[in-house]
Amino acid sequence: MQAIVPYMTFNGNAKEALAFYAKAFNGKVLFQQTFGESPMDSRPDYKDKIMHATFQAGDLTFMVSDCMPDQPVGGGTNTSLSMNFETVDAIDKTFAALSEGATITMPLQDTFWGAKFGMLVDKYGINWMFNHDYAKK
Repeated sequence: MQAIVPYMTFNGNAKEALAFYAKAFNGKVLFQQTFGESPMDSRPDYKDKIMHATFQAGDLTFMVSDCMPDQPVGGGTNTSLSMNFETVDAIDKTFAALSEGATITMPLQDTFWGAKFGMLVDKYGINWMFNHDYAKK
């Protein structure tokens, strides 16, 4: 089995979220299709909404879409996307970038288990966990 790829659904602002994540993670959208570009019927106000997109930044890959019309989604607290960083600089930069408009639930800090760790809920309601394991002495 290959890695699990998270799929996030947004309430009509997936395009905005993708641009935000591209900047925060220094990544790119590999594929994007709107409802209007698909063969399925869609409401005129949904033609520019994202039906499916794939995002990648280094080894990080996730997919996104906007919800179906009249089927809004709500943020949940039962799932977090956990990222492991190779350097302190990388974790600091990414945490700072995703902190824009976010609720920081645990500031980045050195922990008793030998890691730099922090958590936040971004401005789109997505739960993120950040981890950098320090070299063992």
